Amino acid sequence: MNDAKSKGSKRIAFDIDDPKLPAEVEQKALGSGGFPYKEKLKKKDYEEDLLALQLELIKLQDHIQNHGERLVVLFEGRDASGKGSCISRFLGRLNPRHARSVALSKPTDTERGQWYFQRYACHLPTAGDIVLFDRSWYNRAGVERVMGFCTEEQTAEFLRDAPDFEALLVRDGIRFFKLFLVIGREMQLQRFHERRHDPFKKWKITDIDLAAIKKWDDYSEAQHDIFRFTQRRLRRGRSSAPTTSGARGSRRSAWCFLPFPTMARTSRRSASRTRKLLDRGRSSSRRTSREHVSSGAHKNLNGKESR
Repeated sequence: MNDAKSKGSKRIAFDIDDPKLPAEVEQKALGSGGFPYKEKLKKKDYEEDLLALQLELIKLQDHIQNHGERLVVLFEGRDASGKGSCISRFLGRLNPRHARSVALSKPTDTERGQWYFQRYACHLPTAGDIVLFDRSWYNRAGVERVMGFCTEEQTAEFLRDAPDFEALLVRDGIRFFKLFLVIGREMQLQRFHERRHDPFKKWKITDIDLAAIKKWDDYSEAQHDIFRFTQRRLRRGRSSAPTTSGARGSRRSAWCFLPFPTMARTSRRSASRTRKLLDRGRSSSRRTSREHVSSGAHKNLNGKESR
């Protein structure tokens, strides 16, 4: 028996091994997480819309290949939020020789001794290619933090270094997007339950998923810290392509929420605790004076100019 409960809501008696899904979960699933629609899209309408969007993606791939562009998209979100399904629809009609997904398993002993971003960097695209990450380097500040697979200092160092790593990608001309898929509490429980009892989906549920049932609030705190500390204004280098706003020059490495940005604000207590964590990680890191100088006018985590 698992008691699923999040802040501001009553406890839900949920047993994932019980073949019968609690009526309360089933009734609230679709509208959970701020989803505004009362009914699912009809299958025929869905397939027509999907086909039209996939046609546009084919045009996008042609443009990327013809102009030697590189596209990287990160798909992040809670367990069972639909990252894999979105990527599958995205790649459904693209040329697989120049579009692929990357879903890395847990790091090997060799990878644990490397620079944290190293095992992800080797999967970045060459000219004309598209790479979609089904989870990415944000595992360090998400599942690894919540499940205790990394230290507080490692989390703090990641939250400080991730914007710099992403700035390197953008300045090198990579088209870089970060998508966060939003899912409600009841919908997540419903999908976990379906995976547990559907023989064709059992492979999708892991021990980490089962442990996540009781850690909803811990994941909420982790994802809010990610959003607060990993958005930064980036400057393009060699690429002269216009930014998303149509202007040349700088752009923000911002998160796009799907389907809707219904994330609550981090509490003051949580923000204060995270700030102390970041300060501790920053003071414990060993950086050369040259690295400090090269940081230029990028804003540090305290929001001040590091000129």
